[in-house]
Amino acid sequence: MIGVIAGGWNTLQATRNGPRDWRLALLWAGWLLSVAAAVGTVIDESNERRADTESKKPLKK
Repeated sequence: MIGVIAGGWNTLQATRNGPRDWRLALLWAGWLLSVAAAVGTVIDESNERRADTESKKPLKK
């Protein structure tokens, strides 16, 4: 997530200071895909940890 935030800062700076052409649109699209991948990874890891902790709980009768 830290890398995604740093990439977002760089993308924002490129938007403010650089030329506005097709490369800027690709830069934003790439950053948005990075955000989606990072969020998806965090959600998957959270679900795996939850499944691991639930599998270790004793069964209720």
